[in-house]
Amino acid sequence: MDERRRAPRITVNDEFALLGSDITEYASNLSSGGLFLRCESTVPLGTELELNFSILLDDIEEIKGRGVVVHLGTSDEPGLGIRFIALTEKSLALLTALED
Repeated sequence: MDERRRAPRITVNDEFALLGSDITEYASNLSSGGLFLRCESTVPLGTELELNFSILLDDIEEIKGRGVVVHLGTSDEPGLGIRFIALTEKSLALLTALED
């Protein structure tokens, strides 16, 4: 696979893989540049999305912004690759801190 990522990916929510089919959507990795959202539903490439999700650091922190779908998953790993196009200052700072 061609490696075009600008920032390292951080694996998140591994525990959801153990919960079975009750969980249908979750972020499997993210960085300050984007995330991969594991889900069954698909939307067309180029679709812009409002994003509002939580991550667990020392406390539960909220990430807010906009993203664009840049990758569609496969049958083995269904989901959406989303590149962030606008994040709040706080959200960007939190995600950047994860990479350090």
